[in-house]
Amino acid sequence: MSHPAREFVLTLSCPGRAGLVHAVSGFLVRHSGNILESQQFDDRQQGRFFMRVHFDIADPNTTLEQLRSGFGPVAEAWGIGWRLHHASIPTRTLIMVSKFGHCLNDLLFRAGTGTLNIDVPAIVSNHRDLKPLAEYYGIPFHHIPVTPQTKDEAEARLMELVDDLGVDVVVLARYMQILSGDLCKRLDGRAINIHHSFLPSFRGAKPYHQAHERGVKLVGATAHYVTPDLDEGPIIEQDVVRVDHGHAPDQLVTVGREVEAQVLARAVEWHTESRVMLNGNRTVVLR
Repeated sequence: MSHPAREFVLTLSCPGRAGLVHAVSGFLVRHSGNILESQQFDDRQQGRFFMRVHFDIADPNTTLEQLRSGFGPVAEAWGIGWRLHHASIPTRTLIMVSKFGHCLNDLLFRAGTGTLNIDVPAIVSNHRDLKPLAEYYGIPFHHIPVTPQTKDEAEARLMELVDDLGVDVVVLARYMQILSGDLCKRLDGRAINIHHSFLPSFRGAKPYHQAHERGVKLVGATAHYVTPDLDEGPIIEQDVVRVDHGHAPDQLVTVGREVEAQVLARAVEWHTESRVMLNGNRTVVLR
């Protein structure tokens, strides 16, 4: 039987070439590896190959460092960009929020029940409204107010927390502040945002009320990586729910919050399980 402490995940991307899967399989055979799950994608338009392998090792004395050392020559020979890590270690996740707590509460509940393998060392907010929720879950709450005059100082404090706490990913769970371009670059590929996505789209205050006025038929949400281009980063997950003329504005808000929480949770889950890989302005999600 597999032992969680001996399970690992290898993710890689490189130019597509014949023999890549054989090279990876050969590495696993040489280290007594047993494949538990494997997905791959060959992007023929871009000429790139993507692969995720979840495997275990029979030898209890084999370490992560030995596996990384063993795969290094394979990666160099094939021009592979790669990551190799323990499968069971929780991802250190800092959550940012403003006044709406539905996404935060959903993530904390999933983490607390073991359905989301994350460790949340801190919650950061520009308001104090959700401090009681953080206290309920026993998580340190950091109130970092943001004004035009204090934005640089606030972002510097955030990065201090990210560095000091060994944070792997930052999740903007309805954090209603725009991050600076410099901060977006520093968090490149490890900051996830959630926002509503309507057809047509509505910006500004009370988007669900605007949607009601236009009689929308679909309410949706998009989770994506944060980039300097507002709400235009590589998309990880999206979903929509059909609504109709019978939905009042408050009902649209409720439906919207539900789909936002679900979409963000899936995006965080896939990211923390190393199922998401960047492919230019797009993502490859190996589920």
